[in-house]
This record gives sequence, structure tokens and C-alpha cells, in this order.
Amino acid sequence: MANVEIHRRLGERDISAIVELVKAAEAIDHHKALEDHAWIDLVQGGRKGVLGLIAKSHRSEAIMGYAQISKGTCNSWAIEYVIHPKARSNPEFGRELLVSALDEIRRQGGGHVHTWVAKPSKQSDELCQSVGLAKGRDLYQLRRPLPIEEELQVEPLATRPFVIGQDEERWLQLNNDAFSWHPEQGDWDLATLQSREEQEWFDPEGFLLHEIEGNLAAFCWTKIHSDDDPPIGEIYVVAVDPNLRGTHLGKAICLSGLNYLANQGIKTAMLYVESTNAPANRLYEHLGFTIDHIDRAYVIDL
Repeated sequence: MANVEIHRRLGERDISAIVELVKAAEAIDHHKALEDHAWIDLVQGGRKGVLGLIAKSHRSEAIMGYAQISKGTCNSWAIEYVIHPKARSNPEFGRELLVSALDEIRRQGGGHVHTWVAKPSKQSDELCQSVGLAKGRDLYQLRRPLPIEEELQVEPLATRPFVIGQDEERWLQLNNDAFSWHPEQGDWDLATLQSREEQEWFDPEGFLLHEIEGNLAAFCWTKIHSDDDPPIGEIYVVAVDPNLRGTHLGKAICLSGLNYLANQGIKTAMLYVESTNAPANRLYEHLGFTIDHIDRAYVIDL
């Protein structure tokens, strides 16, 4: 059995314990335990609509589970959770953590809820289904070696690096237009973007913008995972102005990002894409990407 505590802001001691929990989980799972936005909210704390839930064993004060709930637009909610490997043998531990998170969302008015699980298993399916969460979207993580073969190259696009303090509003407009259909990526605001700019991994030189007659037409935002050995390069976000779709800008701007990563000495590139996004999957397959693993969203309407 677990004792679940709800916090709007976490103290340094709790954050340190959660960091150790995350490290223990990642050592076993071989993938990130918390996505970037969740990790930023955890460390910075205090953002409206964000709560952290800590699960401790009744027999000790050790933190054995952590969940974070955050409210998005249109009455939507996200839950991210991580369970210590030592506590996974007892499904009730994870169940109590998720039930507490769902109860808190219900207390705050409810809405559409989703939670992502990397490399879903039968165990994660059973845990989520036991609290009423159903299988939802699948997200592919794709990978390919670098550099890109000569036969895949096209005429290079003219790009320039993102300029902090200058390009935020134009980028937000294009990002939100291009991802208006996307439940996580389509409602970024200035605070969300600035929080990324403050991260150690952020490098404006790898945030490539392509302009046509002074208007932002496409971008490829890359990220280097320096903690991986060897480092992996990611196409973090890529998009084309919706009015310019069908002009082959998507392939060209992706190649700009991949070539940038290769020029930094990166040997493997990765990206995430919705399993149902057929045009994007066709493009990435053409560029030599293959599926490394699947992440799955589990959903419920409260």
C-alpha cells in the first residue's frame, strides 16, 4: 500500500528524491522517465494547473512513485508518472498513484485526460485499464544513422539560427498554426517557449528557420542528447507553414536539421511522430528512418 501526497510546489529534498527515483527507473527502462515539459515543471514548480503527487511506502518515507498532472487547453489534462522498479511488483502501488491523480482532476472539474507510457507492456496496459484508462494514440520513435546518403540530398535551403528575443512570436504563430490539430504541440505560449530557451540543451544554432520574402515559412528545431553515450541528435520539432504544404519544403527543412546534426559529429538521429500521421511517416520512411519503439497514450474522459 502507498501513502500519496499532493503538492503544488516541491521542496528541494523531495526534488532530490524524485531525481533519484527517475534515475533508478531510467537505468532499468532505458528511456526518459519524464518528458521535458514535466521535468521543467517539476524543477521550477508553481505553474498554474500543475500538481505533483508523491507516493511513499507506509513502511518508510522513501519516495517510490511520482505523478504529475497538468492542465492544458480545452479542459484537457495530462498525467505523467514513474514508479520505482522495486515497487513495480505490486500493481496496487501504481494503481493508488493513478487513482489519486484522477481523483484530483475530477475534483477540479474533470475533462479529457491522457497519460503517456514509453515502450508499453502488458503490465502497463493492465495498470492503466484497471483505473479506467483506455488505449489511445501510439507515437513512434524513429531513428536512422547519420550522415544522410548523397542520393537523398536536395538543394540546400537557406536557413538561419533562431534569435532569442526576436523570433518568439513569429515562431509561436507558425508552430500553433501547423499543429492546430495536435493536443500537446498546438497550444504553446511565450512562457512555454522561454522555458525551453532556459534549458542547458537549448542551442539557437541548431534551431533553424527558413524564410520566404521575410516571412517564416518552415523551421527545424534540433536537440542534442549529450547525456546519451554516444550522443543522439533529435529533430525536436519541425513544421512548414500550412499554406505551403505540397511544395516539398518538409523534406528540405528536415534535411537541413539532419545535416546540421551530422556536422556536429552526431551519428544517430531520432524523432517522434504520430502513428496515424501517414504523410509524415511516408516522408520519414523515405529519409531512411525506422521504428525504434512505440510510446502509447492512455485516455479517459472524466
